[in-house]
Amino acid sequence: MLEGPNTRQRDGASERRREIQEIAAQLFARKGYRGTSIRDIGEKAGVLGGSLYHHIKSKDALFVELHNEALNSAAERIAQAMAAQADPWEKLRAACRTLLEIQSDPNSLTLPMMNDFREVPDKVRAELIECRDKFEALFAGLVRDLPLPDDIDRSIYRNLLLSLLNSVADWYRPGRLSPQEIGDQVYRIFRHHCPPA
Repeated sequence: MLEGPNTRQRDGASERRREIQEIAAQLFARKGYRGTSIRDIGEKAGVLGGSLYHHIKSKDALFVELHNEALNSAAERIAQAMAAQADPWEKLRAACRTLLEIQSDPNSLTLPMMNDFREVPDKVRAELIECRDKFEALFAGLVRDLPLPDDIDRSIYRNLLLSLLNSVADWYRPGRLSPQEIGDQVYRIFRHHCPPA
């Protein structure tokens, strides 16, 4: 099948849009939602004036799209890692290791995009929280299936686990332990008081 000029034009526009999204994601990750303007994105992408709006709807829509894409991609990777395990504890280990691989990757935009909720308008925040809640449901299901003692509150357990995993990127430096080894340490700490099956 031959490609017509319209097909090539659409492909080029799609490629250009992806380029602009990547530039915007890097700026949002580095400067935050409030510190990044449409003008910054346009200048960095080499797109002037109203031409940028040919590729994106608005700063808010772009931020939501990029945030959700990063979080959904992370959820997919974690779900695949967990699916490769049968034992609930090994699923926990796989989830810890995979999330930390994502969070510690210098090219990962997941963490900076997730941690910018305070700066965004309320309407945008509501959309971000909806996506984050879907992501956290993955961990809610994981914790629900763990053979925890009856006196452990699963909601607190899950929140502590996610808080710890999401804060590792704040202090992690390559060297002594790899992200996978830190994931194993987190797994051991969260399994410590639970007798083996």
